[in-house]
Formats: sequence, C-alpha cells, structure tokens
Amino acid sequence: MTHPGHQKLNSNKKEFIDSIDNLFLKLELAYHYQFYKVFGTDERLSEGKKLWAVSLKSFSLETIAQAIENVIGSQSYLPTLTDIVKACSEINSYDGFPSVEEAYIEARKSFSPRQQYPWSHPIVYFTGKKIGWNLLDERDSKELFHSFKKIFNRYKKNAVDGVEFKIEPIKEIPQSKPLNKKLFESLRKKHKV
Repeated sequence: MTHPGHQKLNSNKKEFIDSIDNLFLKLELAYHYQFYKVFGTDERLSEGKKLWAVSLKSFSLETIAQAIENVIGSQSYLPTLTDIVKACSEINSYDGFPSVEEAYIEARKSFSPRQQYPWSHPIVYFTGKKIGWNLLDERDSKELFHSFKKIFNRYKKNAVDGVEFKIEPIKEIPQSKPLNKKLFESLRKKHKV
C-alpha cells in the first residue's frame, strides 16, 4: 500500500535504475582507474548516476545497453555522457526512425497538403498532427519540442510494438463542370448585370 503523496515504484522505473547501475558497473570494470578518478566518492557516483539517468531517459533500455557495449568495445578512455548519448542516437537511427530532433525539424518544415508530404516515417506526420500544425508553424519553444518528443517516442514505441501508422491519402475533389455560358448570359440579361 502506498501512502498519500507517494507513488509506487513501477517496474519500468526499477528496470531503468537497474540499467543505469549496470552501465556504471560496466564503466567501472572497463575503465577502472579512470572511472575512480571521475567518480571516486559515493557522492560523485550518486550525482553522476542521476545526471546520466536524466540525460538517457528518452532511450530504451536495449539502446542504452547496446550503446555502452559499442563504446566500451571501441574506446580506450572513459567515455563522457555525450559519447553515450551520441552512441544511443546512432543506434536509434539504425531502426528506420528519424531522431526526435530530425522529426521535429521535418514536421516544422512540412507544408500542406501534409498527407502528400514525403515524410521520412508516418509517425512524424501523426506526431505533428497530434501537436497541431498551427502550433508547429507559428511557435518554436522548449515546451513544444518536449511535447513533440513525448508524443513521438510514444508513437515510436507503438510502431515497434507492431501498430501500423498509415497516412490516408486526400480524397480527390470532384471536378466541377465547365461554366454554362448560355445560362450565364441569360442570368446577366435577366438581372441586368
């Protein structure tokens, strides 16, 4: 039972914390002396884990695990947080989805009719549609980007889980009939125009 004002620690959050702990353990084992030079005290280690957790929270656990393996296998020096974020972003770009930043720029640059725009992936279209094209056209702010990122990541997870995103083509507007010149002339005479 949880007390009022407290949230249950859900399994995803616990798995994420375990993932960050595992990442730091691998860094410690792979870069022993360098690791202790940077994260030598309990306080520095705790603060480092918090900072890294906040910076990596938008990536999946699998992406983080693969990124740390890639970095450890390719670098002889202790990687920075930037190195790990870059490795995670590179892994994400292999899955057929644009990065959140690329998707945001693409949505802002798109134009009507948006169903016919050459999207890099349909989830970019659906994310832009959910946010609202007017907001994307008129405003650029951190809050807007964070909203876009949240929706984009949710749609991306849905797509990975098998949900199909299909952009419906615009239904053709029936062609209007040519102007009936005789009718037009008779109306002009009748109304003296």
